Amino acid sequence: MQSHSATVEEKTWMDQITNLGCIVCLKVWGLATPAEVHHINGKAKKGSHLETIPLCYAHHRGGKDTPSWTSRHPYKARFEARYGTELELLEYTRNEIARRY
Repeated sequence: MQSHSATVEEKTWMDQITNLGCIVCLKVWGLATPAEVHHINGKAKKGSHLETIPLCYAHHRGGKDTPSWTSRHPYKARFEARYGTELELLEYTRNEIARRY
């Protein structure tokens, strides 16, 4: 599936969240770590770029479940049990962005 072209609003959002840093590292440890955009509901549908959260490589696609951290890919259930659901993390992200911008 191909992603759609991002609107100005979506590009702004994705810039803001990557500048915020990994939402898990921020929430759990208070750290601002470099982040990638994680799409909660895929990339193809309209508005999908606004349903994204910032995750560092380790929390996004690092592929590990260790005592130190759990990756979203491929461990969605373990990730959510440990850090909260993706929708809860999206809400936390939205609140942090609203507070800062």
